[in-house]
Amino acid sequence: MPKLYEYFGIVILFYSSEHQPIHVHGKFQGRESKAEIILYEGKIQEIRIVNVPQKRPLEGNKLADFKKFVEVYADKIVENWIDYFVYNKSIKPKIITRRIK
Repeated sequence: MPKLYEYFGIVILFYSSEHQPIHVHGKFQGRESKAEIILYEGKIQEIRIVNVPQKRPLEGNKLADFKKFVEVYADKIVENWIDYFVYNKSIKPKIITRRIK
């Protein structure tokens, strides 16, 4: 389960047995939500925040932070997905310490 980023306590990761569409999970204090990145002809068309079955979803400021993070880093998340799932490259996690506006 490769960790991609940590953003103000939210761990953003892939699970190793993932499937399409491209997506990341955001976890914080036992809660978890998923952001699906929908592509069309190689371009990001939509980002959907969805609940993860049997998990309590992120809420409040943490959900807002997760949404904003994925919006800003969507291109890099797609690149990481391709590197990890297509090219089998390892991913080094990054800690983001500056608030995204």
